[in-house]
Amino acid sequence: MGFEGFALSKKSRRKLVMRIPDELKYHKEHTWVKLAGKKAIVGITDYAQEQLGDIVYIDLPDVDTEVEANAELAEIESTKATSSVISPVTGTVIEVNEDLIEAPEIINEDPYGKGWIAKIEISDESVLDELLDSSEYAKYLEEESH
Repeated sequence: MGFEGFALSKKSRRKLVMRIPDELKYHKEHTWVKLAGKKAIVGITDYAQEQLGDIVYIDLPDVDTEVEANAELAEIESTKATSSVISPVTGTVIEVNEDLIEAPEIINEDPYGKGWIAKIEISDESVLDELLDSSEYAKYLEEESH
């Protein structure tokens, strides 16, 4: 399911270019990854949270769950839609952001910081080659909006 099909206004595109941190890697389904060795912190991008609107609920994965790259990691409900969060990596969930259970709106407020969703121990590093850097992701958003 993911976030495909959201149109981007010119105003949104200008804002988004500033909200794509260089130190992260990105999946085309609008998730981000911060790598630390064989561990990955995963969340949704500023673009994704903006398209969703006010986030009201997140169904987090269980710790010790095996996840596959390009498969559902979590599900987010907003005032506009329910969307799957697609895992950008393959591995085992080692921690989830329990703060999101009581306050899912943290994702809207700080998608690249306090709004992270899960930490995953990577079991297949080959999928990292498929991720985009910040400039590639920005270009992807431009192309997707046309």
